Amino acid sequence: MAIKLRYFAWVRERIGKPEEEVELPAAVVTVGDLMTWLVGRGEEYAYAFENAKVIRAAIDRRHVKPQAAIAGAKEIAFFPPMTGG
Repeated sequence: MAIKLRYFAWVRERIGKPEEEVELPAAVVTVGDLMTWLVGRGEEYAYAFENAKVIRAAIDRRHVKPQAAIAGAKEIAFFPPMTGG
């Protein structure tokens, strides 16, 4: 399944690109699975997702938990925690 991934703030800085389109293996079915798979793609991804518990995700612009299914998603975004002001 091909999907667009978008990265924001220091996640983007650590990976070195704002977005990419990837072909996901069939075993990647949740956001958590996706983060684990990304860590295996190289040291820049491992660095960006070294503390996956603080990374926030959105599927098609809706905030989701790591256990959220990604089936049918067009876009998944990853970003660090945000503070309000």
